[in-house]
Amino acid sequence: MTKPSKQCFSLRWRFLIIVLLLLGIFFRCFNLNHKIYWHDEVYTSIRSSGYTGDEVIKEVFDGRVIGVEDLQKYQHPNPKKDLGDTINALTTNPEHPPLYYLMARFWRQLLGAAVNNPRGLSVLFSLLVFPAIYWLCLELFKSPLVAWVAVALLAVSPFHVLYAQEAREYSLWTLTIILSCASLLRAIRKTKDSIKVTSYIWSWVIYAVTLALSLYTFLFSIFVAIGHGIYVFIIQRFRFNKIIYAYLIASGAGFIAFSPWLVVVVSNLAIIQHKTHWTTLQVPLSFLVKIWGINLSLIFFDFGIPLEHPFTYIIPPILVSFVGYAIYFICRYTTQRVWLLVLTLIMITGLGLILPDLIWGGRRSVSSRYFLPCYIGVQLAVAYVISMYITGYLSRANLIKANLITQKVWKGIVAVLLTGGVISCAISSQTEIWWNKQVGAHNPTIARIINQAERPLVISNVSSVNPGDVISLSYLLNNQVKFQLVIPPTIPDIPQGFSDVFLFYPSEHLQQGLEEKYSTKIEWFDDSTVKPLGKLRLE
Repeated sequence: MTKPSKQCFSLRWRFLIIVLLLLGIFFRCFNLNHKIYWHDEVYTSIRSSGYTGDEVIKEVFDGRVIGVEDLQKYQHPNPKKDLGDTINALTTNPEHPPLYYLMARFWRQLLGAAVNNPRGLSVLFSLLVFPAIYWLCLELFKSPLVAWVAVALLAVSPFHVLYAQEAREYSLWTLTIILSCASLLRAIRKTKDSIKVTSYIWSWVIYAVTLALSLYTFLFSIFVAIGHGIYVFIIQRFRFNKIIYAYLIASGAGFIAFSPWLVVVVSNLAIIQHKTHWTTLQVPLSFLVKIWGINLSLIFFDFGIPLEHPFTYIIPPILVSFVGYAIYFICRYTTQRVWLLVLTLIMITGLGLILPDLIWGGRRSVSSRYFLPCYIGVQLAVAYVISMYITGYLSRANLIKANLITQKVWKGIVAVLLTGGVISCAISSQTEIWWNKQVGAHNPTIARIINQAERPLVISNVSSVNPGDVISLSYLLNNQVKFQLVIPPTIPDIPQGFSDVFLFYPSEHLQQGLEEKYSTKIEWFDDSTVKPLGKLRLE
């Protein structure tokens, strides 16, 4: 398809894209400390600092009365904990490759240990995604217009903004996925246009490096690598030529570079299965289908509406249909070189997560963050269809102008998508808790209650709460708050001198033990089945 001329990329569209890009940067940096530093982020800091969860439990859940600073010391790099300790901590959780965590360690050593610093690293990676997606679109579509539309969509995507503000590896994973795809296309182009090996060898070296970096960021990059292999072999019609040989060598080098961690993964499969057991919990198929639609809609709209709200039955199906049309459009109006890359990004990861749930049951496909390669493919398709319709170019062979009504309708669709994204980002930026911070949703409310006490003591035990939850809560508490944490079946001896004694997610055994030991009853602050906070009346 002939690409639009530069004249179609009017000054008005350029101004709009610049505004959206600035808004995207603003939302990624705004209120960075406002949201709770939740369970998963706490473990990012624990592991990057060289500690393990078991080590924290052993040193903290020993019945001593400790302060907020005693808990948070495990969040900061320690001179006694070197890089080897960080790697060792990561090998106990091999489902998370080490690249992001090692970079987070160096980042905190460089800038200090404030909460916004580890999140700042994620923000930086998210900002680097903008030039990366622009490069990918230039390699794929040969069109600056499509590239700028893709940048605008990604800038105000509420999903990408959320994970840009989280001290986890997902913004880095987004960056490495895009870079590996762009470098693959560049390497193929260079190889096709060159005769001498020296003219394209470095392009394949770059691809090998980006592939290895992506694998060292998140294990599901294997789906992206499989998609690349399918793409190259189909594009080359399964003929073993210099492109195929170069690809095999480069991808092989990338996997060889990843092999040390691959050995760790294979050696600890039992640990991975235990830590990811939650993904095998059975859920109804109807629930899965609904979640798939909601997760896809989060790329564009995310108003924080409850799961059973009518929104979840109306808007997601509309957006799924829209995305389906965008995929159909790109398959019809682009060459195989273009649409096949988009399809492999979407299909390989999607099928890799969905099929096991359909065949064996489970909820692997519930977590939206695992679908990042699919979302990138979807945004590429949507960027292409939008850019073609707003400029009026719809024919693969001839330039046929779309009528003015069609163009106005599509401009309205673009306005809805972009406005919805901006509003979604504005709403979520004001909150302490959002759907991506699943564990610890009660912590802000709990902290406000505890902070009102003059000399509060918080008691909990490891069977019902883990270090991540306790440390997450500590970030919201005043310095006068003290903790007494135990390992079952220990029932602690509560020291004198505290005005209030709170129970944070106590187990049944701890509840009964304290009530019997002190001949009192627990007063709960929440009447729900899960009682996150109670108060022990001591005379």
